Amino acid sequence: MKKISLGAIILFSLIFSCKSDEGNKSNTPVTSTEQTPPVTEIKDDVSQKDVVQVALGSKDHTTLVAALKQAELVDVLKKSGPFTVFAPTNAAFDKLPKGTVEDLMKPENKDKLADILQYHVSVGIYKQEMLQDGQSLGQVNSQNIKITKSGDKIKVNGTANVVAVIPASNGLIYVIDEVLLPPKK
Repeated sequence: MKKISLGAIILFSLIFSCKSDEGNKSNTPVTSTEQTPPVTEIKDDVSQKDVVQVALGSKDHTTLVAALKQAELVDVLKKSGPFTVFAPTNAAFDKLPKGTVEDLMKPENKDKLADILQYHVSVGIYKQEMLQDGQSLGQVNSQNIKITKSGDKIKVNGTANVVAVIPASNGLIYVIDEVLLPPKK
């Protein structure tokens, strides 16, 4: 079932109640003794999840999700997109030198963390068949990554292997086994 906005429900209710009143020719208002509970949330388990919801649902991306929250980038990635996200796994973060993740998660390093995370995101959808060996992709942080492709195997910046591809409602996620670190500016 697709998401239905509260405004659409209210509009439908108003139209329906106006049509119901057409048969009531008296000047007496129509009242009901039953109270309708307020609509608080409509859960949609059928529609495709956005890139953030996919990451939130993955036990292999808890470090990435924590970093996105710390850098205050969750809301940006929930927007319409489309995005191509290169999502490092927890194991990829574990490969960084000891203390790196903890240091990046400090409030004073928020900008540095955001820069690294934005280096993992392209605006637009780059499907596997669109990626070419030697191709350069512009990232949200204004730097480029380089794609290496040999048959069905895809690498990013020569080191990060794409281990899975997951479609999302607002883009495409390439799960990678290394954290991409942007070149120093």
